[in-house]
Amino acid sequence: MTIPVVEDQTPTAESVQDLEVVIRDCNSITEAAIKLRPRALNIKYGPNGLGKSTIARALTYRAESTERLAELTPFRHLGANPPIVPIVEGADEIKSVLTFDDEYVSKFVFRQNEVVENSFEIFINTDEYRAGIAEIDEIFESLKETFLEGVELNEAIAHFTELRDAFGITAAGKLSKTSRGPKALSMGGKLDVIPGSLQGYTEFIKSDNPAKWISWQAQGKEYLELSENCPFCATVSVDKTTAKMVSDEYNSAAVKNMSSLRAVIEKLGGYLNPEHLDQLQNLTKLLAGMTSEQERFLVNLHGDVVTFLNKLTAARNVSFHALREAGDVKQFLSELRIDLSLLHGLRSDATQEIVTSINFKLDEVETRVIDINQRISRQKRRVGQLIEENQRAINDFLNSAGYKYAVRIEADGDSYRMLLEHRDKTGHLESAGQHLSYGEKNAFALVLFMYDARRRQPDLVVLDDPVSSFDKTKKFAILHQLFHGQNSFRDVTCLLLTHDLEPAIDIVRTSATPVVHFLTGRDGVISELPITPDHIMTFSEVCKQNIDTATDPLIQCIYARRLLEVRGARGMGYQLISNLLHVRDVPLLSPNSDDEVPMTQIEIDEGTNEVRDLLPDFDYHQLLEDLNDPQKVRSRFDATAVGYEKVQLFRVFTVLSPTTLAKDRIFTKFVNETYHIENEYVMQLNPQAFDAVPEYVVAACEELINANFPD
Repeated sequence: MTIPVVEDQTPTAESVQDLEVVIRDCNSITEAAIKLRPRALNIKYGPNGLGKSTIARALTYRAESTERLAELTPFRHLGANPPIVPIVEGADEIKSVLTFDDEYVSKFVFRQNEVVENSFEIFINTDEYRAGIAEIDEIFESLKETFLEGVELNEAIAHFTELRDAFGITAAGKLSKTSRGPKALSMGGKLDVIPGSLQGYTEFIKSDNPAKWISWQAQGKEYLELSENCPFCATVSVDKTTAKMVSDEYNSAAVKNMSSLRAVIEKLGGYLNPEHLDQLQNLTKLLAGMTSEQERFLVNLHGDVVTFLNKLTAARNVSFHALREAGDVKQFLSELRIDLSLLHGLRSDATQEIVTSINFKLDEVETRVIDINQRISRQKRRVGQLIEENQRAINDFLNSAGYKYAVRIEADGDSYRMLLEHRDKTGHLESAGQHLSYGEKNAFALVLFMYDARRRQPDLVVLDDPVSSFDKTKKFAILHQLFHGQNSFRDVTCLLLTHDLEPAIDIVRTSATPVVHFLTGRDGVISELPITPDHIMTFSEVCKQNIDTATDPLIQCIYARRLLEVRGARGMGYQLISNLLHVRDVPLLSPNSDDEVPMTQIEIDEGTNEVRDLLPDFDYHQLLEDLNDPQKVRSRFDATAVGYEKVQLFRVFTVLSPTTLAKDRIFTKFVNETYHIENEYVMQLNPQAFDAVPEYVVAACEELINANFPD
C-alpha cells in the first residue's frame, strides 16, 4: 500500500512555528507534551490505552469552554481541595476544533432525508453559488421591497391567511363542517341574541373576551353539587340549572373562534367587495344553520382568497429556485400577474391598490427577461458543475474502495440534498445506517466529514483512529481521498491519532508533507519521538540490528527466531531456537502434531551451525539451563526496558508454569497471538526505540510474574 506523492504545499518547519501543546490532568493523562505544525498533517502513532482519544477531547473541549474541559477531570481529583482542574496550554491559536469520531457519525451522518446533515451547505452553498444567487436577486429587488417595506400589505396577507385557514374545503369542493369557521358561525347568532334564561349573563357574554369567561364559568360547574351556595360568590340558594345552561349553550372554543373571525373580518373590511363583506358579516349573526347558497358563497370567497394569496406568495418568493425549472421565464412571470376582475369577492379600492403595485413591478421585471434567462442559465451551470464534481469525487472513492453505493445530489425546494443509493436499488436509502456495515459507515462518513470540515474551516481537524479497522485497499482509498487533491486536508491543520502503524509508515515513506511522531507513555506521562524515513526498516533489518546491539544471548535468540521466521527459513536453525524458547530438554521436529519426533543429533548439529551464522556463541544447553531457572528469566525481564522483549520473555514464563498461568488463560492467549510474527508488518519501527506494547500489557505481565515467580 502506497500513497501517491503530491506536491508539497505545506509550509516548512522553518517558515511556521510549531505549537507546543501541554495537556495536564485530563482523564488518565497526568501530562502530555505534543507538537502541532499549522497547516500540516500531524500523525501521532501510539499503542491502545495510551490516551490518544483524551488528547483529542482535551483539544476539542478546551476550544469550547472551560466548563467543558472540566468534564475530563480525573476521578482521583474529583472533590480535591484546592481543586485540580484539567489544563491545556499552548493551544491559544486553536479556537475551533472539528473531530471525527463515533459521535460525529451518529449525530450528523446518514439522516433519514439526506445522507449528511446540511448537505446543501457542505456541497453547494459556495461563495460562487451565493454570488450567483445575489446576481439573480438583484433583478427582483424592487419587487421584493414592495413586500419588505409594505407593512399594511404584510398585515393584509396575515389576515387573509387567517380567514383562509378558518374554512376548510373538502376534495369534492364543499365546505368542511369540521373546520373552525363553520363551528364558529354556529355561535354567532347566540352571541347577539342571548336566550331569555341567560339574560343575566349578557354583560359577560358580550364582553371583549367571552370565551375566556365561558371557560372559567364551565370549570366551576363541578363545584355546584358541593353546596346550595354559589361556588363563585357564595350567594345562598343559587339557580344551579341556569348556571349549568351557560356551557351547554355556548362552546368556549367555538366562541373564541367566532371572536377571532369577527376581528379578522373587521380588519379585512377594506379589502373585500362591499357586498361580500355584508354577506360575510351577516353569516356571523346566524341563529339557524347555513343554507346551501351561503355555503357556496363561502366556498367561492375562500377560492378567491386562496388564489390571491398564492399569487402574492409566488411574487414574494420569486427567485432562482422558483425559476430554475421554468421552461419559459416570460410566461412564468406573466402568470404571476393578478387579475382582480376575476376575484369577485376581493374587488375593492384597497385590494386594487395592492394589485396595481404588484403588477407594475412584475411588468418592470418582465422587461429584463433576457437578462434573467442569462443569469438563471449561468447559475444552473454553476450548480450543475458543483453537483457533478462532488458526485464524481465521492462516487470515485466509493468505487475504488469497493462499495456498491453511489451518491446523488438533487434539488429540494429552495435547497439541495445529497442522497445515498445502492447499485441494485434506485432511490435514497432512508435507513442507510442500517444497511451499511460498521466499516462502510465509517469510511463513507470520513469522506463526508472532509467536505464538512472544508466548509466549516476549523482551526484544527482531529481524526481519532480513523482507518485502523479497514483493509489495505480501503485504507489506501480513504487516505488518498483525505490527503490528496483539491478538496482534501492538504493545507489544513490536521491531527491524525492512530494505533495502526501501517498508514503512518506509508505516509512517512512517500511524502515529505506530514509531521509524524510516536507517542510513548508511562504512568500517565506522555511524550513523543519524531518518526523519519530513516526509522522505517524491514523487520529483517530490525532483527539484525537488535541482534548486533543486544548483549544478552537470550534476547539475541528472540530476534534471531523472528529473523528466520520473516525470511521463511524454517529449517533446523529455526527449529532449534523455537525449541529453546519453548524450554524443551529434547528438541522436537513438528512439535504438537502427529508428526512430532525428536531431532536427531545430525539435525541438532545442522541447526546449531545455522544459528551460529547469526549468533556465533550460541550454546543450546547453556541457554536451556538459564531458561529453566525462573529467577534468571526474571532478572532478564526486569533488566530490559523494551516492552516487546518483556512480552517475549513472559511467553517463556507461560511454558515454565503453564498450570498457574492457566488461570489467566485469556490474557496469555492474547499475548501469544498478538505478538506473533504473522501479525507484524513487513515494514517496522525498531521496538527498542519505539516501544508500541501498551503499558497495561507490560503491567499485566509483571503482575502475573510477581504472583507466580516472587523474588
